[in-house]
Amino acid sequence: MQEKQHIESARGEDLDVVVAIEAGGTVCVNLAMVRGGRHLGDRAHFPAGGISCPPAEALAAFLRQHYLNHPIPERILVNLPPEEEDIGEVLQAIAERPAPVPVVEARQAMHRVWVDMALQNAQLAVVARQTTESLQGKRQLALAEALGLDSVERVECFDISHTQGEATVASCVVYQGNAMKKSEYRRFNIRDIQAGDDYAAMRQAVLRRYEKVASGESVAPDLILIDGGKGQVSVAAAALAELGLSHLPMIGVAKGEARKPGLETLIFPESLSDSLPNAREPLQLPPEHPGLHLVQEIRDEAHRFAVSGHRAQRGKARRTSRLEEIEGVGPKRRKALIAQFGGLQGIVEAGIDQLANTPGISQELAEKIYAALH
Repeated sequence: MQEKQHIESARGEDLDVVVAIEAGGTVCVNLAMVRGGRHLGDRAHFPAGGISCPPAEALAAFLRQHYLNHPIPERILVNLPPEEEDIGEVLQAIAERPAPVPVVEARQAMHRVWVDMALQNAQLAVVARQTTESLQGKRQLALAEALGLDSVERVECFDISHTQGEATVASCVVYQGNAMKKSEYRRFNIRDIQAGDDYAAMRQAVLRRYEKVASGESVAPDLILIDGGKGQVSVAAAALAELGLSHLPMIGVAKGEARKPGLETLIFPESLSDSLPNAREPLQLPPEHPGLHLVQEIRDEAHRFAVSGHRAQRGKARRTSRLEEIEGVGPKRRKALIAQFGGLQGIVEAGIDQLANTPGISQELAEKIYAALH
């Protein structure tokens, strides 16, 4: 019962608790939401460049940025005065309110409890982040040593996904700064190749991704991973050579027997022997090797991203094709139907009379459409 009292208030308040701390060289801003007097949980944020950023400055920056895209509550509790004294007026302008938004330190007992909880959770978040960074640092070092590279700070990984050649999608995911950098992920809808030709798909994806690197418009990775065996790696290496980027280190990740994790083999492209100081015969790292764990993490994310993109592309193609296959339903009538019913699902759920009420759709065509979709 005491624990419940600590996270609920009978006053039914709507407020946010925003605290900023510095611990072990890491700055963390933690947001806790309280709605209707109930504590709904915390979310920790780590500002870019937070190592040299004072907590009060990080707090003010967070308040300015976060509430541009999120509702502003009745009041905001903080653990220290933000660097900007007029932050309440800034939030007032964003929310278009008649008075400044109260951004205050806790004075009531319940408010102090919420702030203390937010501070404790911020500390836990910092410890968890530092533990993860330490683990990732060890993995990076182990992989770099295994490959004879100075660094694997930035790694990019490619995978191909399709269903019997349908809706082929290539993914490129990015690992940097001890974590997956989702803002730099890319998908490539593969076109103008023979259905099911994974080699051609990989070549197209690599060329499209690194043409900007070749022109100096994009940053190059420390290591390129290819989810595939010798053939995939050879094609990807040839694509890099076309762009004059043969110096970029690359390895393939071939799945082991029965695709069992820990049995992967690392494939070294022959044409890139100069880019990897210890390029040699295929390498199989021990299942417990930290470097292999990093490779698996990145490879699995590339696979997930490719598959999700493929499924979305395939679903879109199939939804469109169902209408395209109906005789008498051209682009204008398809557009009219989608506008009338909001999409294919709405068209499927519509009755014949509803379909016939669509501009350009006769009773006879409505019956034909209904029969085709059912």
